[in-house]
Amino acid sequence: MRVAGLGFRDGTTPAALAEAIAAAGGGALSSLATAADKAEAPPLLVLAAELGLAVTLVPLATLANTETLTRSPRVAARYGTGSLAEAAALGAAGSGARLLGPRATSADGTATAAIATTEATV
Repeated sequence: MRVAGLGFRDGTTPAALAEAIAAAGGGALSSLATAADKAEAPPLLVLAAELGLAVTLVPLATLANTETLTRSPRVAARYGTGSLAEAAALGAAGSGARLLGPRATSADGTATAAIATTEATV
């Protein structure tokens, strides 16, 4: 399983989200994930439909205190974790998941993505 966790600001676009996913390592994804309070974000819903992927909404309580590779003071204040993208990916991928690397950011700075996997390393 490979899950793309996403963090994004108001005004982001589906293209910015896709760019962040590609920069994070993209590949064949099982689903997209983000915080439960971003459930109705049109750019996320458009991208999910374009990719034919489900969106996993991670409860805010699950995000809080999730250890991440990177840290944003703004995200820490709002969600209690260092990176929304990294925490959402890990929360959606489940037990035993690991990040492929730190979050990546779209060129316009409105979207971040991180990929979590439960696949064994070879």
